[in-house]
Amino acid sequence: MTSARTKFLIGGALVLGTAGYLMATSIRDTGTYYLTPSELATKLSADPSLRHTGVKLGARVVPGSITRVPGGKEYAFTVTDGAQTYPVVYHGIAPDTFTDGVDVVVEGRMGEDGTFRATTLLAKCASRYENAPGPRPDVPKYRATPGYRAGARA
Repeated sequence: MTSARTKFLIGGALVLGTAGYLMATSIRDTGTYYLTPSELATKLSADPSLRHTGVKLGARVVPGSITRVPGGKEYAFTVTDGAQTYPVVYHGIAPDTFTDGVDVVVEGRMGEDGTFRATTLLAKCASRYENAPGPRPDVPKYRATPGYRAGARA
């Protein structure tokens, strides 16, 4: 005869084991490491069939390289890690933080012509924020508002 406590412990162990297995397999399936341009170049030279596989590429946008098709959602830009550079083409809406010199992670495939065709574009946020240039810090902000008159009484 098995006691109720033993049944409860066996059931709890089965539930925890199943939950752990599901978490481990989902992390393995969705956790994708992104490559730098240098790592991608090395892997492409070792295995050209990688061109037909989706990869994530993490790099910095080369300043002055962003071009946008007028009236469209197509962007062309260049990314680099300092050693290797790749042109990237992206069709879609770019994030607000996508500018020159920002770190990006693009997901897509490498074309036969050496252009990375991105299906996803993620721009990393700055690690620090600075105040926008504006009036002098020693002048109170309310004095810069339209309609302010010094010495006026209500």
